[in-house]
Amino acid sequence: MPRTLRSRRHQRLAELIIGYREAAGLRQVEVAERLGRHQPFLSAIEAGQRRLDLIELLDLAEAIGFDPHDLITALLDTPKE
Repeated sequence: MPRTLRSRRHQRLAELIIGYREAAGLRQVEVAERLGRHQPFLSAIEAGQRRLDLIELLDLAEAIGFDPHDLITALLDTPKE
């Protein structure tokens, strides 16, 4: 299986998270606080420098207020490469 970090889908994941956060009117620091993490944690995700596990993704969706099903659908519609 090819590496996924910095793949087209991984880049799209970061774009979607940024879009959901901005649409919610939240700053990175606010989302990080809701997660009980530091702002660089979210910065690394949005920069595509860090992977997310499923539980982190669900927590992030909850903190920002988006439906993870919509995010997954958008990712499935993104070509692998």
